[in-house]
Amino acid sequence: MGKISNFFFKLFKKKSAGKPWLDYYSREEQSIKFTKKSIYDYMVDEVGNDLDFFVLNYFENRISYNDFFKHINTCARALREFGVKEKDIVTICLPNMPEAIYVFYACNKIGAVADIIHPLSSPEQVKFYLNESKSRFLFLVDFNYDKMKDVIAETLVYKTILVSPKESMPFGLNLGYTLTRSIRTKKPSFNDTAYMSWKKFMGYGLSNLREYHAKMDSDALALILHSGGTTGTPKGIMISNYSFNAIAQQSAVNVIDVRPKDKIVTVLPIFHGFGLGICIHTPICLKVETILMPEYDANRFYKIWKNDKPHVILGVPTLWEGMMSNKKFDDVDMSQLKYIISGGDSLSIQAETRINNFLHKHGAKVNILKGYGMTESVAATAYTFPGTNEPGSIGIPMVGNVYKICDPETMEELPFGEEGEICVNGPTLMMGYLNNEEETNNVIRIHKDGKRWLHTGDIGYISPSGVVYFTSRLKRMIVVSGFNVYPSMIEKVISKCEAVSKVCVVGVPHPYKMHVPKAFIVLKEGIEPSSKIKREIKELCKKELAVYSVPKDFEFRDSLPITLYNKINYKLLEEEELRKSENKK
Repeated sequence: MGKISNFFFKLFKKKSAGKPWLDYYSREEQSIKFTKKSIYDYMVDEVGNDLDFFVLNYFENRISYNDFFKHINTCARALREFGVKEKDIVTICLPNMPEAIYVFYACNKIGAVADIIHPLSSPEQVKFYLNESKSRFLFLVDFNYDKMKDVIAETLVYKTILVSPKESMPFGLNLGYTLTRSIRTKKPSFNDTAYMSWKKFMGYGLSNLREYHAKMDSDALALILHSGGTTGTPKGIMISNYSFNAIAQQSAVNVIDVRPKDKIVTVLPIFHGFGLGICIHTPICLKVETILMPEYDANRFYKIWKNDKPHVILGVPTLWEGMMSNKKFDDVDMSQLKYIISGGDSLSIQAETRINNFLHKHGAKVNILKGYGMTESVAATAYTFPGTNEPGSIGIPMVGNVYKICDPETMEELPFGEEGEICVNGPTLMMGYLNNEEETNNVIRIHKDGKRWLHTGDIGYISPSGVVYFTSRLKRMIVVSGFNVYPSMIEKVISKCEAVSKVCVVGVPHPYKMHVPKAFIVLKEGIEPSSKIKREIKELCKKELAVYSVPKDFEFRDSLPITLYNKINYKLLEEEELRKSENKK
């Protein structure tokens, strides 16, 4: 971090009343001024005249800032040519590919709102998101056309731009993708004007030579991401220019050793605040070359480490488990590594120790760092760095953020060392949930100090030195490869099957995904379990749930355990599955 050792901090620092974490930041860092610029304007100003630097690396196609800005401007003109105006919502349903990033910044440049959704969402989820936002313009990865065309017809979308992952691939890979995957991808009929290719769309921008540059207010809505929030019900999270830029400024403080032309691997998806805010916007503004992975591929991940020698890598615990179990990594030199950061799920002390031993064995001079946050605060709100990287901790509040621990019932602040709900105040808090004032008020609450506090639904405590620890969750949630999965959503879908009487979904241990959902099902009286019913339930889940939310196992039972209050005892089922997993070891 370029900061003095923890020993000297403890020896010389002055105690900051009520906010001991401030003592880990310099006076200059504490007085940071968050920009009032739009996302696009802030990015352009930070890049300055270094247009020959490389900004993106997509399958070894290295894109300079000069070309990057040309693509954004062409995309912006094309959007305007199709009538997209300020405050209009444009939906992006694409994996990590350059075109998705061009559209994101182009929307901001013309004052439109980027609505980013998971390309692996089910058709019903996509229809819900599109209808909720009233989006009328959609960028869709082309292999999802056949799956999504029927639900798109039930929305307000009048134009869908189909984008292939091959668009920015080098010639050889582009040709290979065309012959192996693209040729099998179903396409709309030639005279279907509701759809258009990326190339044809960009052609409209090339023929329109006018420049469009909206002056967006910093507090204006710039971005919509999606989450289950603290209850599991799908919600659109509204994020302003100010909040999104703030996460980049905060992150820059915490990666102070990063230099222009360094390299970062971005495998975390752009529909996630962690992926878009910290793995895309932050490095682009720091003039760091971003190596994009549209999907995780163990072989390519190894080649990136071996050939590109990245300086920064961010990921979820699943990624580190896969890396350590991959024998190819035995010959990888990691001595150039400056930061390796884990988020999305908690790391056990044992896992943290194993990862650090692995890093040191491969020449790395750093330990793994941890981040904590949620999409409702764009991405991270706390972060570890040398001096605060206590085993089992989630670090200290990022500069500009304030943490406190509250009694979940009374909202009264609790003293240091005492467990309660983690609450956060800071510049990155969301504006609120789209079209859902009630849920917004449940999560963002005004405290006695008159400030907006995000109630995370997580339990933890703050040590007297200002380091934060996460201990458990208030909300019932499963983290699958870093993605939040809500049992109540899965149960609601399974309950639609006429044969089902009761259902309970819990997270069960998995060797590399950490946890996966498993459904325990009681059928209605007179109905016997069968492979046919199990198949029907699974198909229903595939239709209405994201891929990672579909249970990996369905177990039929005569009854489910209940609590003293006559509710299904899901904790007992979790304990049963944990014992099974431990007995297999």
